[in-house]
Order: sequence, then C-alpha cells, then structure tokens
Amino acid sequence: MHSFTIVARDRTTEARAGILRTRRGIVQTPAFMPVGTQATVKSLSPEEVRATGAEMILANTYHLLLRPGPDVIDLFGGLHSFMGWDGPILTDSGGFQVFSLAKLRRVTERGVLFRSHIDGSLHELTPEKVIDLQLVFGSDILMPLDDVVGFGEPEERQREAMDRTHRWLERSLAQYQERTALLRSDARPFLFGIAQGGFDTRRRRASAAFVASLPVDGVAIGGLSVGEPRTLFDAMLAASLAELPDDRPRYLMGVGAPDDLWRAVALGVDLFDCVLPTRLARHGALFTRGGRIDITAARFKRMTAPVDEQCDCYTCRHFSAAYLHHLFRARELLAYRLASIHNLRFLQNLMATMRSALVEGTFGTALERFVAHTPGARGGAWESDAVRRGEEG
Repeated sequence: MHSFTIVARDRTTEARAGILRTRRGIVQTPAFMPVGTQATVKSLSPEEVRATGAEMILANTYHLLLRPGPDVIDLFGGLHSFMGWDGPILTDSGGFQVFSLAKLRRVTERGVLFRSHIDGSLHELTPEKVIDLQLVFGSDILMPLDDVVGFGEPEERQREAMDRTHRWLERSLAQYQERTALLRSDARPFLFGIAQGGFDTRRRRASAAFVASLPVDGVAIGGLSVGEPRTLFDAMLAASLAELPDDRPRYLMGVGAPDDLWRAVALGVDLFDCVLPTRLARHGALFTRGGRIDITAARFKRMTAPVDEQCDCYTCRHFSAAYLHHLFRARELLAYRLASIHNLRFLQNLMATMRSALVEGTFGTALERFVAHTPGARGGAWESDAVRRGEEG
C-alpha cells in the first residue's frame, strides 16, 4: 500500500491534493499542522484542536526532552496517551530550537552539545538519540537532526551545515531502519529527510536531490523563514522543490501565513506547520477574509457582529467582536483560547478551500481571487509583528 497518493492536480500550477496514510489515520493534503510544542497546542484541548479541522499536529523533541522528559512520556506508553490526542503526530527533531534557544551550543560531527534554556543543564543530541527519543514518544512522523543556519551566515558555514545535515541523515536512517526492522509496514512510523542548502539555488537543488535519493518517506524543506527577504525565500523554495520526487509528500517547515500557504501550495508543497496563528492570536491579531485585524483596537468595542461573519468557528458562532475586544482589554484567559480557535479554524478552512479547488479544477481561479480580494496578500501583512517560526506554539 502506498502511503501517499495524489488525487488531483492543478493544470496551471504545481499544486496537488493528496492523501497521506499514517498508522494513526489519514491526513488530507495540502494540510496545516497546528504546533503543540510541549505536548499541547497552547490554551486548547485536543477536542478543540480537532474541532478546528486539524488532522495532524506537531510536537518538538527538544522541548519534550527537557520537560517532562522521555521517561515520563514512556510511563504513559507514548505522547498520544500522555496528551490525549489520538490522531497523527509529527515531531520536529529539535535542531531549530538548539539553533535559536540554547544558551550555549557546540556543533560537532557527533551531534550537538547544548545547555538548556530552562535551567542551564547540559545535554547532547545526536542523530541516533533523536530517532530513539521520537520512537519513545510514539511519533507517527519522525524528523532527523539537522544543522540549521540563519540568514547572513558565511557561505562556508552554509555549505558545512548542508553537508553535515546529509551525513546526519544517513546515520538517522540507519538507526531508524535498525529500530523498526521488525515492525509491520502498517505499524511503522515514517521518517522524513530534511533538505537544507542555505541561500544558494545550486546548493538547494543539490541538497533536495540528495535527500530524495535516500529511502525516506517524505522530504522536508528546512532552513527557510529564518530572516531572509521574501523574494529570496520564494527562490530557495522553488529551487528545492524542483528536485523532489512526485510520489512523496513535501513538507515546508515553519510557514503559516495565509499568503505564504497559497504560494507554496501553488509550487507543490503538501504539508505545513507554524506557530504563527496561535502566537498572533495570543496578541489579539486575528485572521479574516479581509486581512489581519487587531481586536484590541477601539473600533471593535461596540461591534455586535462576530470577527468574521463568514467564519464557522466556535468563536464566531457564539461571540461578538465586542466580547473578544473586552476579553483582551481585561486580559481574561478566555481571550487567548477563543482567538486561537478562530485563527486555527481560519487556516483549516483555507486549506479545505485549496483542496476543494484542486479537486474541482479551479485552483488557479481561487488563487487569483485570494490575491485580488485580500489586502496585503502580496506583502506579508499577516505577520508583520511576529516571527514566522519560533520556539513556542
């Protein structure tokens, strides 16, 4: 049985709709994964996350290693039981968090030695340990350890990080194959590879081709959304995708602004994750069909209609914009929950719109309509005061 099947394609772009079959259920693609970094999507219960339309969520190996620790998760038989989520879970390797959070880190060929951002304790992540941790967690999609570099790093460092990421992937794959050798194919978690390459199109293409040459179940594109200009982001993404196989899912890590999602799907991306919708929600920034709004603004104080009258989320079906404005002004905890529900449902509706358009053969028209009717759709206005990718959900 093939784990990934393409069910529809767009004639004018590279967009495609598919079905990813994991051992804990089907994920319809293109799909957005809410980020549950520390075994929770912030402020929401698993039932509320599921009600937004999410089929798979993301958690993070770095954070779960530090808190609560693999021994605690193992007591519960894995992450699903521990956090009460019965759907598929993808766990990031922690490479980006080491890059962005660790107080002190040293990258060697063996792995990464770092001090916790929580208490300064010393830890080491190796490609082999990262695989073993995710198997303890019971993750359905495992991500290998990668060497992450930010925008502006010297060319030599970018090349070094790419080459090391490739070597670490080969070690990760060997560890994964050994640990899962006795599992039935339908009980086996997936292992994706991560293509890097920094900010050179030739390296991007070479890295994607290398990862695709290995027996991985999908290919992730990493090392983007780390401070580079939007035009450079687009060019690097296109270069990576040009070398990826058609028969495996393509996962763009750390991207979740609505305009980025539309453009990336048009280029052929299948999976996404990002902290953006929940992080913005906690600051009162809400997605609407007319663009992003600040619910704390005075104009919403007496607005009796919901935030978005066309939205079918729990928040918009039960509460007015004035009520959300009041909650944020009063700093009531319910504000963060209701805003997060809305933003996540908005993105899930967006992905559903894309999937339907692909099946119906109208994706190009739907993309044009989004750009034409959404203020700031070409300028990244959705995320102007928030980083695209971060350490928390």
